[in-house]
Order: sequence, then C-alpha cells, then structure tokens
Amino acid sequence: MQAILGVIFHSLGGVAAGSFYMPYNKVKGWSWESYWMVGGVMSWLIVPPVAAYLTVPGFMEIIASSSNAILSFTFLMGLLWGVGGLSYGLGVRYLGMSLGNSVVLGFCAAFGAIVPSIYYNFNPEEGKVSFTDMLSSSGGQVVLLGVLVCLLGIALSGKAGMMKEKELSDEEKKKSVSEFNLIKGLIVAILSGILSSFFSFGIEAGKPLADAAVAAGYDHLFANNVTFVVILWGGLATNLVWTTILSLKNNSYKDFTNTATPIGNNLLFSALAGTIWFLQFFFYGMGESKLGNGASSWILHMSTIILTANLWGIYRKEWKGVAKKTKWTITVGIVVILLSVVLVGIGNSI
Repeated sequence: MQAILGVIFHSLGGVAAGSFYMPYNKVKGWSWESYWMVGGVMSWLIVPPVAAYLTVPGFMEIIASSSNAILSFTFLMGLLWGVGGLSYGLGVRYLGMSLGNSVVLGFCAAFGAIVPSIYYNFNPEEGKVSFTDMLSSSGGQVVLLGVLVCLLGIALSGKAGMMKEKELSDEEKKKSVSEFNLIKGLIVAILSGILSSFFSFGIEAGKPLADAAVAAGYDHLFANNVTFVVILWGGLATNLVWTTILSLKNNSYKDFTNTATPIGNNLLFSALAGTIWFLQFFFYGMGESKLGNGASSWILHMSTIILTANLWGIYRKEWKGVAKKTKWTITVGIVVILLSVVLVGIGNSI
C-alpha cells in the first residue's frame, strides 16, 4: 500500500513539474528575468515555509537547532541546483518543452541517481549505498545499466532535435518555439541536467532535518518539507542574484511598472508558475517518504516529468511539420528514457 501511495504522490509531483512552465507562456511583454524572478520568489521563498508551517509547524525550531555543517552543506547543494534551475529555463526556451525537458531531465535523472552513491564512497555512512557497493552487487549493476540506458534515450532525443533543425525552416521552428537554437539549447540543457541533480543530493544531505521532524512527533509523510526550506534558500540565492543582474543590465526592472503590459496578469501567471513548480517537490517529498529509496524515487519523479512535458510538447505542436522518421526518433528516445526508470526500479528492488 505504501509503495502504491508513493507512486501516486510521485506522479502528482511529476505532473506539477511538467506543467509549471505553461503559465509562463501567458506572460506578455516581460523579459525572461522578470517573470523568472517573480516565479522564483514565490516557489523558493514564500510557498516552501508556508507548506512547512502547515505540515510541520515547528520547522524553524528544527532548523535553528540543527548543526551548521548540515545546514551549510544542504544550502550549498541548493546553491548548485539553483544554477541548474536557471539554465533549465533557458534550455526549454531554446529547445521547447518536449526536447528541452527530455535532455535536461534525462541528465538530471541519471546524475541524481548516482551522485549520492559517489559521495558515500568518500564519506561512508551506515545504511547508505556507495558507488563501489553498486558495482559489486547485481542490483547496483542493474541500476547503473538503467542510467546508461537513460543516457541512450537522451542521445536519441538529441538526435531528433538535430533532425528537426535540418527539416524545418527558421520560420517554421519559431512557430512552436520562438527562440529555437539547437546548439545553444543542448549546451545549456546538459549543464542544467547535471547541476539540477544536486537537489537529490541536497535531500540526502538534509535528511537529519527530516529525521528531527519525525523525532519531534510530526508526520513522516511531510518531514521532507523542512529540508526543502533550506535547499530552496540556496536556489533562491543563485536565481535572485542572476535575475537582479540581468534586470539592471537590461533595464528590464521597468517591466514591473510598464503599463503597456498586463502587469496584474503577468504577476498572477508568474506566481502561479512558481507555486505549481514547488508542488512537484511537495508531492515528491511525500512519495519519497513512502518509497524510502532515494535513487529509484528520484528517477521515477524525473521520468514522470519527462512524460508530462512531452505531452505538453505534443499539445503545443512542437513537432508539427517534421518527417515521420523524426517523430519516431523522439518517441523512441522518450520510451528508452522511461525504460531506464523501470531498470533502476528493478535494480533497487533486488
């Protein structure tokens, strides 16, 4: 029953994450940094402590009583993840929902599944699986095979993007993705995928915070909400600094007072996108608490986002006008990525 609940919670999180970018498409006349800043403040500063207060009312006392080492390392992971979050927005901007999410989240799933195990090679901890343990066990080998299959799926998705670029004129590409740029998009997306995986490690690093919430008598289903507050402080710092720099450089801070744009609607849709974005981890935290396995939980979460994002890509007709072979290539790429999730799940169950 717990496993079933975990899958449901993960799926809800994936749907939320795969859908969060859509409200941004409703923003009119604003620069990227303007709506990203509003969404970021909502998703990293406002909503997380509200969610934590509603589910773990004593979350601030838990954070205040935790060691500086745990807080600083969890914050650092959030800081690095924040760079990935910044480049994620650019990756989708240049590649579109379908291809952008397949590349970004494919890398994120693969690295998020193995980064914690590499850490435990250098800092062994009882009950934690190291990369060496994975290499020496049949289950671990299946997990690593799943990661390799995931990378194959990413390669196929990238191939589909190259085929699309050759087939369509610039005008046709911009009908679905206004700033389509394959090379720039792939570079940014790969960087984003690798760094975004540090959220998974941030959860591992901040596990003592969740454990302290359970020890204090709070429901373990929501214990991860305490950890999220600290991780997202790191993400907020990275994103707020960069968007502020861009706002000053491009004079885009004037967007917030530009009456020629629908300021109210833009604020609303940006805030909605930020709120939906946080919900992915709200539900992910619930699912992870039920499934109880970091690697399989993480890659299951990412695969659901990839599937949802590609459904949005189909809805937005991002692959309209391409040859049948190209459509089959991106489809096979997505299926291979999802197959990798099954392999990781099998490996973790052995």
